[in-house]
Amino acid sequence: MNLTDIMRIFVRVAELASFSAAAEQLGLPRASASAAICQLEAELGTRLLHRTTRRVEMTQDGRVFRERAEDLLADLDELQGLFRAEASTLRGRLRVDMPQAVARDVVLPALPGFLAGHPALELELSSVDRRVDLIREGFDCVLRVGRLADSSLIARPLGEYRMINCASPDYLAAFGTPHTPADLGTHRLVHYVPSLGSVLPVSNIWTRTAGNACCPCPEH
Repeated sequence: MNLTDIMRIFVRVAELASFSAAAEQLGLPRASASAAICQLEAELGTRLLHRTTRRVEMTQDGRVFRERAEDLLADLDELQGLFRAEASTLRGRLRVDMPQAVARDVVLPALPGFLAGHPALELELSSVDRRVDLIREGFDCVLRVGRLADSSLIARPLGEYRMINCASPDYLAAFGTPHTPADLGTHRLVHYVPSLGSVLPVSNIWTRTAGNACCPCPEH
């Protein structure tokens, strides 16, 4: 195993704080990943990782080495890309997570055309209503709706996704039509509560749909 491969293993172990998770993502036996790090530490003459039964943590030397290794690997990838015959072709494995509604209504309908245009790309989609950890769970990017929390990750706005409130004709006939947010205090509401535990706010945009209660529904 060459030094470049070993550096990639070290960077992934450092990111995930786990030999097992890093080996699984890289398609290696756990013993191979552990042996590669031991070889690297022996060649450098210093300990890069503290290993415990529950967690792997970087030493101070490990943090310095990781920073330099990430720079070197990025430069190497860029250098190799300069001489590829089809440098603009998307290839490799891309792991993306998104809310179920976004996947169903926006992404999946456009997926056949996207994959037809990028046949060398291996795409793995995940759709859960909890906030995944990009680093620990090995995602390359995520799509999220709502206010962006403070983060060291890079984020780009892609568009707007409105939340409207819906009520059935039977419900409105029985309980009346609210006209302002303050009116909702006397109505029966079905809130959408994501796994983070916060209730999405209601708006004053109303429409009619089937059912017997008021509920917030996404609209894109």
